[in-house]
Amino acid sequence: MTVTSIQNVVPNRLTTDPTERKAAKPLPQVYNAIDHPFKGYHPPQPEGYQQSKANPDSSAIVIDNGSNLIKAGWSFDKTPRLVFPPVMARYRDRKLNRACQFIGYDSYVDATTRGQLRNAFDPGTSVVGNWDVMEGVLDHTFIKLGVDGASGGVDRPIVMTEPIANLSYPRRMMNEILFECYSAPSVAYGIDSLFSYRYNNGRNGLIVDSSHTATHVIPVLDSKPLLSNCSRLNWGGINGSEYLLKLMRLKYPTFPARMTESQMQDLVHNHCYVSKDYDQELGGFLDWTGLEDRDHIVQYPFTEHVVPEKSEEELARIAERKKESGRRLQEQAAKMRLDKLMKKEQELEYYKDLQRGLASEPKKEIRRILEAEDLKDEAHLDRLIRDLERSIRRSRNKDLGIEENEEPAEEMSFPLLDVPDEELDEAGLKEKRHQRLMKSNVEARQRAKAEKEAEKARREEEERLDREKRENDFESWIGERRQARQSVLQKMKERDRMKADLGNRKSLASQMRMKTLANLASDGPKKRRRGADDDDFGANDDDWGVYRTVATGDQSDEEEEEDLGGALTNLENELLEHDPDFTENHTLAAQSDWTKSMVHVFLRGPWPFDPESQREAHQVHLNVERIRVPEVVFKPSIAGIDQAGLVEVAADIVNQRFSRGEDRQRLLRDVFLTGGNTVFQNFDERFRQDFREHLADDAELVVRRAGDAVLDAWRGAAQWASQGELGRVSISRQEYLEKGSDYLKEHELGNAMS
Repeated sequence: MTVTSIQNVVPNRLTTDPTERKAAKPLPQVYNAIDHPFKGYHPPQPEGYQQSKANPDSSAIVIDNGSNLIKAGWSFDKTPRLVFPPVMARYRDRKLNRACQFIGYDSYVDATTRGQLRNAFDPGTSVVGNWDVMEGVLDHTFIKLGVDGASGGVDRPIVMTEPIANLSYPRRMMNEILFECYSAPSVAYGIDSLFSYRYNNGRNGLIVDSSHTATHVIPVLDSKPLLSNCSRLNWGGINGSEYLLKLMRLKYPTFPARMTESQMQDLVHNHCYVSKDYDQELGGFLDWTGLEDRDHIVQYPFTEHVVPEKSEEELARIAERKKESGRRLQEQAAKMRLDKLMKKEQELEYYKDLQRGLASEPKKEIRRILEAEDLKDEAHLDRLIRDLERSIRRSRNKDLGIEENEEPAEEMSFPLLDVPDEELDEAGLKEKRHQRLMKSNVEARQRAKAEKEAEKARREEEERLDREKRENDFESWIGERRQARQSVLQKMKERDRMKADLGNRKSLASQMRMKTLANLASDGPKKRRRGADDDDFGANDDDWGVYRTVATGDQSDEEEEEDLGGALTNLENELLEHDPDFTENHTLAAQSDWTKSMVHVFLRGPWPFDPESQREAHQVHLNVERIRVPEVVFKPSIAGIDQAGLVEVAADIVNQRFSRGEDRQRLLRDVFLTGGNTVFQNFDERFRQDFREHLADDAELVVRRAGDAVLDAWRGAAQWASQGELGRVSISRQEYLEKGSDYLKEHELGNAMS
């Protein structure tokens, strides 16, 4: 399920009690993702072969040749001695200068073997396609079983399972390998699901076999399978694993670790289950209540950036160093202030002495002394002394912690502005220009103050009019506020969209920008070639619009972003205060809250997400996938398969292909579920519930599971091989040599000759 489509599944699940959503959830239970299924070294088991020597004709090697797991053992065993996948890794070790071959779980021992992994079966099918691997699998089987026949051959009968409607070519190749390579005395073939049904004492019923690669429905009457009425659904365990892998890659497109099919297969087996009512449960699966139990977290291997923690002694030493450094800085600052104060006091004493000395000097000498001190006149000296006294007083009061009242500003006068220039000497003209500049500054500050007061009055008037409109025409006022809020939100979306488009070189905005730049680059040389050397760019105001065109965005500067955010906050505060229909959940901050985000719940469950944590970045959350993957066998359209579901297939066989009511009743009294894809929790209950809807009200329906849906096929074949009928239905070596590799003996548990 995609992130967008999950929002349509539960559109009203955000109405949970806010206090419940804010309450802290318990710490999640985390499941580790399996790395690779390496089982370690297992030695051969020759005791079975030694035991078979007591009765070699009735002791057979039984092999359940499954596309997911090979089960092998002796006909007198209760459980198979070997269970391993039909895979092989073969490569040449350069250091040892020898060929290495690994079979089954041994193929997962390291990265080199995993890189050379090959499967005996064609992908997604139960048909053997790689016979080199199949031969290696058989070698491994016979070696581990301790078979030691004459001339390296296998001197025991072989019973092997095969899929329903197996092709003649794979059977012919299997015959050739077993008889030519291993010199087997006889070989018998049978269908795995029929062996399982026979082991569970079935005679009349409907077999539902959902295995690794496909699902089959086989009717059986009087212990004879009616293969002509069998139906197939192209969905099995391997398809569920692949489907979950696609869902996880779609759900976490930037997941930092590699997700494999073997890991997905483990997740399907351990975390998925069949829902009794899929539509209803899916509608409430992401509900906040109880989500911590339904959401399973799978942890992939990760490397966290560890920051070494300091001991209490180290933290205390660091704090003491910081405190000592602060004290030194304070002392330095106090010393600098004291030096500055002393310097000012010395300057003040110097200028006061200078002022006292000017009182007894003639006017010409006064002007000379003032010019030497870079002072304009005696008034300038007075202002300098006054400023120094004020600065010294403020510094002393600040050190003593005394708050000083602000002195009223002196009213400035500009007497020289009214005196004509002809009456002033050079110093007077200079002072007049200075007073004119000072007067301009004072007038500018007065105008700014007046404009500020006018703006304040305008805002107060607008607030008054807005308040009157709210009191007199509340509906219109609320409508304007809502519309203004939507306009601000739209501007913010346009800004984000523009940024995203400019980051994508294939977007229309980026293409228009590059086109403008290309046109600008091409205009210059053309003008020069035509002889137009004059560059009149900027003469027209429209020329400057090019900078807005090639800019990174119309609203990219921080001030405008802050203005949009502030305007939205003000509008939302007004709506919260006056609009009864506008609540905290409608604000942008609430909608951005992770506790109210359906996407966050889908991706991260009911817990906050820390993007800086490598542990959380390497986690996947299984929630709706837990019921979605097993549901495909009942609703194949979920995964895009154009076939009827399992229940419809079974109903079609019973209702349409058997005209006698007695035959229907015999089939319905024993609906048998087998195969690894039926071990999901609630699978039998869901099948019984949905299948009942397609039957008559008085029909008797009994649905049961196999005792062991995975191993009962091997147990059934072993039981069948030890009951004395093996010689009648087996292909002997002599019959193989006389009648060819296509020869097959038909029996009630095997395929028919095609």
